[in-house]
Amino acid sequence: MAGELSHLDEHGAARMVDISAKEPTERVATAEALVHMQPGTIRLVLQGGIPKGDVIAVARVAGIMAAKRTHDLIPLCHPLPITAATLEFEAPDDHTLRITAQVRTTGRTGVEMEALTAASVAALTVYDMCKAVEKGIRIESIRLLEKRGGKSGDWTAAGSPQPPPR
Repeated sequence: MAGELSHLDEHGAARMVDISAKEPTERVATAEALVHMQPGTIRLVLQGGIPKGDVIAVARVAGIMAAKRTHDLIPLCHPLPITAATLEFEAPDDHTLRITAQVRTTGRTGVEMEALTAASVAALTVYDMCKAVEKGIRIESIRLLEKRGGKSGDWTAAGSPQPPPR
């Protein structure tokens, strides 16, 4: 029924949603995180000059690993057979690193949490690798940009930037 919280049983106790009757379909979700830093720090990130190493390469791997382990981090998420996880990094201005994560599966439930987790962990990895250079880095605007597939259909965030090519 619309409006009901699906992670609660009739007594209000938390539960994992039963997806066994759902048919597997292709599911895709895209999420983003924005990491704000000083122009000098973002230059070092983009040029590979951060002392800990290649920030973008490490953050990309961290995001992919996070997507695959979402069910270990978010208590009521189902373990899903992730078929693809990609992360893109761009600097739309001289103080913002935009991280976009896209996750795919063919399954009985969506991959929104996996995409959000991938973007979040990639952003945290950027912070971890850059904190010796700048402590005031801010991670903001972690959000779902788009989801496709499943019973509820497709959805795109209002005013969201164009997701990376599929």
